[in-house]
Amino acid sequence: MSSASTRLALRSTLAGVMMATLIPGTDAQTAARRTAFSPARLVDGQTPDFRGVWQVHDTAYLNLEGHPAGKGIAASKSIIVDPSDGKIPYKTEALRQRQENYRTRATADPSLRCYQAGVPRATYLATPLQILQSPGNFAIVYQENHAFRVFHPDTRPHFDSTDWWMGDTRYRWEGDTLVADVAAMTDQAWLDQAGNFHSTEVHIVERYRLIGPDALEYQARIEDPIAYSMPWTLRTVLYRVKQPGARIIEDECLDDANGVRHHISPSDPRNLLKSDYSRWTKPAQK
Repeated sequence: MSSASTRLALRSTLAGVMMATLIPGTDAQTAARRTAFSPARLVDGQTPDFRGVWQVHDTAYLNLEGHPAGKGIAASKSIIVDPSDGKIPYKTEALRQRQENYRTRATADPSLRCYQAGVPRATYLATPLQILQSPGNFAIVYQENHAFRVFHPDTRPHFDSTDWWMGDTRYRWEGDTLVADVAAMTDQAWLDQAGNFHSTEVHIVERYRLIGPDALEYQARIEDPIAYSMPWTLRTVLYRVKQPGARIIEDECLDDANGVRHHISPSDPRNLLKSDYSRWTKPAQK
């Protein structure tokens, strides 16, 4: 091979490696997940440091099972890794409910109406989340709907007869992986904008682990004997938001003419953010 051909082949190889590094879900990234990564530690020198603002780069929040591109939104493959067909294993009656949810999704989606997104949906929304942490303490604050979760040590039992939007979470460490056990979920929460859902009998086991300094792998195993014929698992990656001064913002809602709450833009003049102290010192505009 000539030197010119050799240089061309090398450039092609390097370009392929760079694209594999930049595009989520490629073979290079899959290999990275399987490669041991030693994360930074908290002040105790032991606990992995997950602190920061994180956000997914895909659009699986539209449909976990994948969707085509459209209206300026990129296509997304299914983030369901088990079963291998990428489909949620619904029981017959539950599948009919899911189909009805999909038909009415433009108005029926509880998240669009300003209810909290629930677990695991809050993790892969189009908006960021922030992890707050110290040795022995772990919490996540989500930008959407002022939602938050405090992770409790798994020595405490789950609460009984409750149906919370964000569930009741217990956690433990398995090496550098945080494992969270979630129960006590309401059946009103959806899993995405396509109407995928669960019952109050749902039980979720989440796994969080750093696969690089700025990449946090998230996995959730979901079982629900009412809605699903078998447990299933989803997996995605959140990326650190690295812009200077990055932070989550207040997400506000207003009632429309029909009394239905909906999200409004932070720049909307009707959105009086709690951090906007200027309105206390300036005359109210009529």
